[in-house]
Amino acid sequence: MPWRPNWRATVGLLGTGMKYLSVTMFVPLVAALIYGDDVWVFAISIGAVAAAGFALERADPDPDLGPSEALLFVTLAWLVAAVVGAIPYVLAGAGTASTLANPINALFESMSGFTTTGATVMGEISFEQHSRALLLWRQLTQWLGGMGIIVLMIAILPEVAVNGAQLMASEAPGPELQKLTPKIAETARALWLIYFGFTVLLAALLYALHLLGLAPNMDLYNAIAHAFTTLPTGGFSPQADSIAYFSAAVQWAMIPFMVVAGVNFALFWHVLRGEAEVLVGNTEFRAYAGALAVLTAGVAVLLVGGAAPPLGPLGGVTGGLTENTIRQAAFQVGSLMNSTGYATSDFAQWDTHAQVFLLFVMFVGGSAGSTGGGVKVVRWLVVLKTIRRELFTTARPDVVQPVRLGGSVVDEDAIRGIMVFTMLYVLLFGLSAVFISLDTARIGVQLTTLEAVSASLATLGNIGPGFGRLGPFGSYLFFSDASKLLMIFLMWLGRLEIVPVLAVFVSSVDDR
Repeated sequence: MPWRPNWRATVGLLGTGMKYLSVTMFVPLVAALIYGDDVWVFAISIGAVAAAGFALERADPDPDLGPSEALLFVTLAWLVAAVVGAIPYVLAGAGTASTLANPINALFESMSGFTTTGATVMGEISFEQHSRALLLWRQLTQWLGGMGIIVLMIAILPEVAVNGAQLMASEAPGPELQKLTPKIAETARALWLIYFGFTVLLAALLYALHLLGLAPNMDLYNAIAHAFTTLPTGGFSPQADSIAYFSAAVQWAMIPFMVVAGVNFALFWHVLRGEAEVLVGNTEFRAYAGALAVLTAGVAVLLVGGAAPPLGPLGGVTGGLTENTIRQAAFQVGSLMNSTGYATSDFAQWDTHAQVFLLFVMFVGGSAGSTGGGVKVVRWLVVLKTIRRELFTTARPDVVQPVRLGGSVVDEDAIRGIMVFTMLYVLLFGLSAVFISLDTARIGVQLTTLEAVSASLATLGNIGPGFGRLGPFGSYLFFSDASKLLMIFLMWLGRLEIVPVLAVFVSSVDDR
């Protein structure tokens, strides 16, 4: 049967999304009015996006989405959001030396924001180079993308909630959607309220540390800005030195929230209902917590062994099992495993053994249903159990052995989907690393193998920083436009977990 989605319904709903996305720009507009800079940038952006949204909405004022339209809408919504998010960057960069005047750079920064990747092409990040309002918009894009712009639309728009289950299934991170309430809109609202609550809690904690004198640099602006990018595991910071700019108290405060962001948010819903045993007994959560502990210990051992410079300018390790060593290890693992991308130390200067170990940490990922990127812990569990089953049944072909997870049998369709995703992930990661390496050589820039591999993994896995020039205090600015466009595509693929985007492309090609 040919794939014939209702384009008018999809375009109409995209218009609705643009209309409400323009409303979120009032947050940086208020900041612009307070600080007296870039007011016109956000005033024009709001007007232009709202007008385009109202115009597109007229294509179908009462859209009815089936499975095909839902898949197409979710796929295009993230692309449209990135294009919309790039408008303030281009306007702010117009007529200046800002790198964001280049539309491809602006789209890269916007896609990195909404997909919570955290890779940047801004070059110098400072309040002298960019306004506080523009940097706050940069932070806000990550917060909007963290729990999902489609989930937010389902939570607040009745016309979208009708098809909410299909939309959330296409957007939700992980192999399956967990419905918490009878109505999918109530599930979406519950997830967003939990996400909002953690964000407010972190902002209040960070500002309280400032008021207590434990975090002199963490003023109210920075507290809100960093809360916006911690819970979505985004990693953008208005400070060039990321979290290394702040005190040890701030770094310790952020670690548990980065860990929380990598947990399935549905489990917190159960905790709030007095069902803490659901969290403790969850197989993926136990594997996630165990992986965090083991990987943190591994990095700490490497640091004690001298993997990092003794006293780097951005918080190097002093040697020995000190508080600084434990903090650096816990922070880097919590940040990279969950794809947050913050840093308290320039791990691009660590030795090769430590960097390869951190590359492995990036592959793990957070939990399904979290805001973390990567492959996801539950997928690795299923892959390992499936491999074990195949080895076992090869020796005993007469034995039927299902794959079990947490005492429940994993559906064979789910196993097939997980194996396909994992294979596509590894294939795209490898091919993209080769392209990036060849393309940078074409423009006269030589990348090390580790840099090319980390560039591919950091964008596909929505992680952000890589190694070498792509380290936590580096930039992706030196890449060619061709490589940047590929990375924009990888970030888009990674946030929607590859299959929905490729399914749209394959279906469209097969119909021709």
